[in-house]
Amino acid sequence: MSKKRVLIVTQEMQPYTEGGDMSTLVRKLAPYVQESNMEIRVLMPRFGTINERRHRLHEVVRLSGMNIIVDDDDYPLIIKVASLQEARMQVYFLDNDDFFRRKHVFRGENDEVFDDNADRMVFFCKGVLETVKKFGWAPDLVHCHGWMTSLIPLYLKTAYRTEPLFQHAKVVYSLYESDEENLLGESFISKASINNLSENDLRFYYGENGPSVHRGAFEYADGVIKGSETISDAVSAELAKIDKPVLDVHTDDFTAAYLEFYQSLLGQEVEH
Repeated sequence: MSKKRVLIVTQEMQPYTEGGDMSTLVRKLAPYVQESNMEIRVLMPRFGTINERRHRLHEVVRLSGMNIIVDDDDYPLIIKVASLQEARMQVYFLDNDDFFRRKHVFRGENDEVFDDNADRMVFFCKGVLETVKKFGWAPDLVHCHGWMTSLIPLYLKTAYRTEPLFQHAKVVYSLYESDEENLLGESFISKASINNLSENDLRFYYGENGPSVHRGAFEYADGVIKGSETISDAVSAELAKIDKPVLDVHTDDFTAAYLEFYQSLLGQEVEH
């Protein structure tokens, strides 16, 4: 029996980003999945806070060179890779000077929100799927971690639905405590409408008070995981409305529960 393939897409992961629920969790989860007789790929943004020399990032020339269109502008996509030696695992980084060279993540040194966070999010989500196409690697399950990945469930089920590599992929979305609605501007929907998607396709990503990216991801994902113990009341209320599998586990042994959740969505036993 061939190994199941799991694509992990995350905005954070130790040791490349500072510790937090997501960063710590993904660092434990990815090697565990790999050791459980599954193939994995891990993709994340190459934020300017990541020290390339210390973590020994280098460009993957065969994967670089694509241009990603965001709001009618072309941006070159550079792919870099680093090895986690102790885990015998590689991590791929999506890079672009316009979006990720700065030395802060989503806010500047005076705590001002970057006005291009929506563009950066769209670039990353679309870039992930184009990179996987270039891999020629068909995932059985795509696990998205954090609000910056929340457009991927939508794109997989709409703009990329006819792409053979993604035809049978199940999508899991993990949400974490965050203030993502405050980081995206009013033009978010128009920027996120790639490949001729309509406003109707993105209707779940916008609420009464602006962008609602978790709600949109809930709608298009096949399963949802609560990655943080504390979630805002508004997001919790949206989560309570969905009619699909939801996993809520916050223990040291979360990895086994996650693997079983994968198994339930794939409809096939996962070897331990």
